[in-house]
Amino acid sequence: MSTPALWRFLVPLTRTCTAPQRLGLWEPLALLSPGMAPTAMLMAGKKSCPVLCPLDENELEEQFVKGHGPGGQATNKTSNCVVLKHMPSGIVVKCHQTRSVDQNRKLARKILQEKVDVFYNGEESPVYKEKREAEKKKQERKKRAKETLEKKKLLKELRESSENVTEKTTTDSN
Repeated sequence: MSTPALWRFLVPLTRTCTAPQRLGLWEPLALLSPGMAPTAMLMAGKKSCPVLCPLDENELEEQFVKGHGPGGQATNKTSNCVVLKHMPSGIVVKCHQTRSVDQNRKLARKILQEKVDVFYNGEESPVYKEKREAEKKKQERKKRAKETLEKKKLLKELRESSENVTEKTTTDSN
């Protein structure tokens, strides 16, 4: 291949790899950096997904062990359970939610990322805040359900007492 032909081949490739013109100066770097691209891709489909710091693959120790639980031979004899350990914090995550090793690896990384964020940020972690809000909503729903049940019982008692009063008045008048 001659040099001019090679340049004709490379120029369209460089045009497709550049970021759109409307992005700010910092955005192309964020889109092209390897650590930020997967989290940006994961965040695109979710509205209220918290922004978590990416995990460094060098700090992770990954093992594949045999599965457990129901499923018979498909889970008990194949090594599709992922055990992921974050070396600096010592947090260990074991994921065996699906039969696919790739899906279990992705899920284990997501769970580990959330746990590491909670470990380092504590109550300031977006994951912790989200779980706390969910607990509050659950308690509010439970409280409302209890109140409506009490109202129904009270209404039933009132209805029964009014029926008893009307029965007594009709029997007394006869």
